[in-house]
Amino acid sequence: MRFIKFLLIIVILLGVIGYGVYHYGIKFASDKVVDTISTELEENGQMDEIKNTIESDPQLKSFMEEAKTADSSKLPFTTKEEATKVLIQKVGISELNNIRVKVQNGSMTKEQVIQEMEGKLTDEEMTALKVIVYKELYK
Repeated sequence: MRFIKFLLIIVILLGVIGYGVYHYGIKFASDKVVDTISTELEENGQMDEIKNTIESDPQLKSFMEEAKTADSSKLPFTTKEEATKVLIQKVGISELNNIRVKVQNGSMTKEQVIQEMEGKLTDEEMTALKVIVYKELYK
């Protein structure tokens, strides 16, 4: 009987620790990734290039216009951390990395990325992502 209690306590503690690592690990990872990417883009002057690309591409511009008019109170998530959790759950880390590599290599276009995400996320989640991207680019 004592062994079962001990085993049960160990399992519960491991579960709590695992949840904490998962919860705070994702928050830490998303903050680190966004900060690193933002810093690199600003240092290389690519942030202005991205903004210019969005402004000159009608499809991307309409994509961002939706973010301006979206009602934040009806969105499933509003922070980078929540968005990261949803993306990891619905798309997966390895698939996100594959998409990143394909975009960098030029073997995947922005339209294909949008289609890929629209296939895995709901309309509300896509709108929430647009709002977060818009806030990050134009803050």
